[in-house]
Amino acid sequence: MEIIRYAELKAHPWRNGGGVTREVARHPRTPSGQTALQTALQKTAQDSWDWRISIAEVSKAGPFSAFAGMDRVLTVIDGELLLLSVDGAEHPLEKYRPFRFSGDAAAAGALPTGDIRDLNVITRNGAFKGYTSIIELSKKRAHPVFGGQFGILLHGQGTVSPGTAGDAAPDAGSPVGTPTVTSEPERVELNRYDAVVGADTGTPEIVGRGFLAVVSIDPTEPGTD
Repeated sequence: MEIIRYAELKAHPWRNGGGVTREVARHPRTPSGQTALQTALQKTAQDSWDWRISIAEVSKAGPFSAFAGMDRVLTVIDGELLLLSVDGAEHPLEKYRPFRFSGDAAAAGALPTGDIRDLNVITRNGAFKGYTSIIELSKKRAHPVFGGQFGILLHGQGTVSPGTAGDAAPDAGSPVGTPTVTSEPERVELNRYDAVVGADTGTPEIVGRGFLAVVSIDPTEPGTD
């Protein structure tokens, strides 16, 4: 079970000074051990990744970076309102309401109610499609996070444990009627903006009280984008 801790993510300032971005995950991943120069060069190459999930803190009105050939889903996760202008059309984005737009578009943001934090899902057209759903957590019913998904705690309290999907079957040599003894899986506490990486075997299950962003990254069939 993999958890990406928000507190361990490095903040990268925007070139226009309007905010900072923390990268949660990307594909392909940045190779471990590469130099700072290699990292900087890779980030400037538009073809260095096919999808990316990040959380940005926006403290100043101004233009957004363009991502040619990409599709974007932006969700305000802290703060009240972002006025997003896309190719001259203004869209008021309220908290927890995902909005999809083209990375080729000229985009800019205004902050009529103050600073905001947003969740960004960016995918390469023709290769992947990203989706963001906001759900309310329950303490009684666990929410699974499957392969190709990330569960990000936005607000409240939550814990995660590995599920039993894909666990080995009972030993065939055991006598018929022998009760199966199972131990309660250990639950790990999540902090705000921590991300749980989904899996189809031992699927992580999140319970709690608050709100969870479920990001799904789906491969696209050629010609279906």
